[in-house]
Amino acid sequence: MYSLELSLRYSPFPLSIQKKEFDDVKRIYDVIKTAMNETLESSNLIELSCDKAQDKLITVKAKEIISVQIYEKSAVAGGAKRPGFSLDID
Repeated sequence: MYSLELSLRYSPFPLSIQKKEFDDVKRIYDVIKTAMNETLESSNLIELSCDKAQDKLITVKAKEIISVQIYEKSAVAGGAKRPGFSLDID
């Protein structure tokens, strides 16, 4: 299972969906990335659905997305680190 996580402007909590296939989540990632580049003056809406919770739908304005990431859900369960980038200071 692959997760796609969005960070939104002025929102402390990320939004995420899950897809079974990497190709599906990569296609959505590419659509979002393209929309983020094109929305300097427009406000395109992006609707996302989740494979795990099939009744879960999310619609966001593309210009409000500040980051998007993909990670494999099974990789998270085994470790203590959260997906994304982190700075380890010893």
